[in-house]
Amino acid sequence: MFDWLTGTDAGKMCATFFLSMLPVGELRVGLPYGIALGLEYPLALMAALLGNMLPVPFIIVYIKRIFEWLRKRMPWLDSFVTNLETRANLKGETVQKYGHWGLLIFVAIPLPGTGAWTGALIAALLDIRTAKATPVILIGVCIAAAIMTLVTYGVIHIVL
Repeated sequence: MFDWLTGTDAGKMCATFFLSMLPVGELRVGLPYGIALGLEYPLALMAALLGNMLPVPFIIVYIKRIFEWLRKRMPWLDSFVTNLETRANLKGETVQKYGHWGLLIFVAIPLPGTGAWTGALIAALLDIRTAKATPVILIGVCIAAAIMTLVTYGVIHIVL
């Protein structure tokens, strides 16, 4: 079905990039997908890292304004936005307690509900400057990439 996209290395990199850019799955899905498509590891890693990190500065800078806009223009989404903020604030308590180390560990653990998107949301809600949060999130994403690489190649086995 998607042979036109995944038939070349460039297409495989684009698919990996865009899949890694999406919330929830992020690099945890994008990197194994790129490897499963047959991309060489450095290409899959580069595409997944870039895709996962691209939204981060935009989330940190604009998410509060986006939430305000959504509340004003689409009041029926207010409970959804409030739920996102509440969940991020709950997770942000650990980040507040441990500072940048807390943010790094939160992003680095490749579990659902963690990652660059939520880390950027927490940074925005805690008013952590983009210049300080982005490198911490990048290091966390690199650690998550290392963990996902070990899982993908079977070095670490996860029992569900």
